[in-house]
Amino acid sequence: MTQTATGGIENLRTAMNGPVFVPVDGGYDEARRVWNAGIDRYPAVIARCKSTQDVAAAIGLARAQGLEISVRGGAHNASGTAVCDGGLMVDLSEMRGVAVDAEARRVRVGGGALLSDMDAATQAHGFAVPAGLIGHTGIGGLTLGGGMGWLTRRFGLSIDSLVSAEIVVADGRVLRTAQDENPDLFWALRGGGGNFGVVTSFEFRLNEVDPMVQFGLFFWPLEQGSQALRCARELIADTSLGINVVVGALNAPPAPFVPEQHHFQPGYVMMLTGFGADDEHRALVQRIRDTVPPLFDMVTPMPYVELQKMLDEANAWGFHSYEKGTYIEDISDGVIDVITTQMPLKESPMSLMLMYRLDGAYCRVGDNDTAFSGGRSPRFSVFVVAMAPDAELLAADRGWVRGFWEALRPHAMGSGHGYVNGMVDYGEGRLRSAYGAAKYERLAQIKGAYDPENIFHHNANIKPA
Repeated sequence: MTQTATGGIENLRTAMNGPVFVPVDGGYDEARRVWNAGIDRYPAVIARCKSTQDVAAAIGLARAQGLEISVRGGAHNASGTAVCDGGLMVDLSEMRGVAVDAEARRVRVGGGALLSDMDAATQAHGFAVPAGLIGHTGIGGLTLGGGMGWLTRRFGLSIDSLVSAEIVVADGRVLRTAQDENPDLFWALRGGGGNFGVVTSFEFRLNEVDPMVQFGLFFWPLEQGSQALRCARELIADTSLGINVVVGALNAPPAPFVPEQHHFQPGYVMMLTGFGADDEHRALVQRIRDTVPPLFDMVTPMPYVELQKMLDEANAWGFHSYEKGTYIEDISDGVIDVITTQMPLKESPMSLMLMYRLDGAYCRVGDNDTAFSGGRSPRFSVFVVAMAPDAELLAADRGWVRGFWEALRPHAMGSGHGYVNGMVDYGEGRLRSAYGAAKYERLAQIKGAYDPENIFHHNANIKPA
């Protein structure tokens, strides 16, 4: 068996343009590393692919050898599904190319590209694709789950700008998916995660976004949490789609704009970004300062590409992480009571809560038009995230995250399980609740058509019907 496996790996090395790592190779330990330091797994083989053909070859070896498959895009998912123990990891980290067609308003992005790769290339032409808030997030995992961030109110989710995708399915075929080609698979890829194969490239429609935005960050201490959250609720209800607001609870960073005496102080934050709505942004800044004067604030024009990297350092690689998420309809008084009760209970200064507003363009897509794990009515997506420098402190805040989530559940929409990209604890029951029974069954049917043996199961797995 060992000779067979060794021969198979050598054949794979011959077939691939990219390198292949096994545990005795230099570079193996770095290649198996992912964003969440709490994930420590050892694949038997890491195939660092440079092309779609490399991906097909790697899948072929895994199937021939009976090896479990995991897929690494940006490796940013807190659950660590990118890396498996004893199997083959398809590593897309060298497939980061971004090609912009400004005239056609299209961008083609490699399956291993990061948000920062796409943002830099598209902003050079005055365009953007709605995506997440952290520049070192992978495009692949983010998009396959939905993809939400600063531009969601204006342009919808990442999947709402997806025009086509190229995917290697379980039997090694390379398929193009779009509304007019393999439409069932295209529907499933828009929210159904990595269940259906390895996506090697994404084609997005581009949206005009000015390279400069107006940004404001406002911070209040814990004792002003109720006032700050009520201010945010009223402000969000009055804003146009040219403004987006992210509300959170975290510890003040040791940044130059934060007075030194407030470094690491826990409290509440409102981040207010204006996209071409300068007058409205100025009026809202003044309204915030007049309504609930913050402990400190920062208001400044900012390049969009820097906005997209602003949270990168606070979410850097090498920390231990755990998260849960849910949807709420509004920042009600009951929700405010839960947040202000739970926030003082965390132990790690890195742990946080964030809420994204979802309305506008998000709501223009039908609930069943994509496989996305959330209804399209106006709502907030809540993320409760434990982050810590070591496993011991994470263990304490893992309990905090779960307690926070349970306390929010009476105020949650639907089952409470929320957005699939905000999950770490997967399970058929949770996923069925998140997607809803009808959507889950449709996904299971499509899974059965393209991956009947469930070889792509190292993910938020939907079992084939």
